[in-house]
Amino acid sequence: MKIAVLGTGGGARCHIAKLAELGHDVIVGTRDPEATLARTGPDMMQNPPYGQWLADRPGIPLATFGDAAAGAELVINGIDGHNAVRALTAVAGDLAGKTLVDYAVPYLYNPDIERPWPTPWGVNPILGVCDSDSLGEQIQRALPDTKVVKAFVTQEQATVVDPRSIGGGDHTMFVAGQDADAKQTVTDLLTSYGWTDILDLGDIVAARGMEMYAHMHGAIGFALGFGTHFGVKVVR
Repeated sequence: MKIAVLGTGGGARCHIAKLAELGHDVIVGTRDPEATLARTGPDMMQNPPYGQWLADRPGIPLATFGDAAAGAELVINGIDGHNAVRALTAVAGDLAGKTLVDYAVPYLYNPDIERPWPTPWGVNPILGVCDSDSLGEQIQRALPDTKVVKAFVTQEQATVVDPRSIGGGDHTMFVAGQDADAKQTVTDLLTSYGWTDILDLGDIVAARGMEMYAHMHGAIGFALGFGTHFGVKVVR
């Protein structure tokens, strides 16, 4: 497939590398390709500059969000949650009729409103939307002609693309969305990544629980020790 990955952060890089390894035709979208390639310092999450990372993976094109999405069959949203709706709305025409996988969490990285988590590992950002709405639903409302599927969000992206790295892959991934065919496309991609337990949670409204789980995921991670990767399993 021709797949566009929107974003150049650590999570997006996991998908870019894996998709290329699987033989997909990958194109990466960013707001300003020249500016992205010109950066010399780490990003907000302390990932090395994208240009430096890309140097070891020649042949993966970098384009604007719109140009990347325009020629793709499937689009993966790796834009940070705070900016996702605005950025995606700006290229709505290029996303019309396509399946968009969204794994963003609507975190607010603002020191004035963050609530400290009482651990030595720092703070857990608050969610900008929760309970009565979700980022996944906001994106679907903003893009009514796009088939939005919420997925990947309950795991670190390094584990999403390599589920067997945790417990031999015996843990559960979730999908939610309004279009059955779109969810099947995402399920097929997850299967190619190595997932064997994929649970369809139904309508895009289930994105609320998936996004709010980020706090629980953080709590478990803090309890296990910073940097520990883990999975969750739904036992039937």
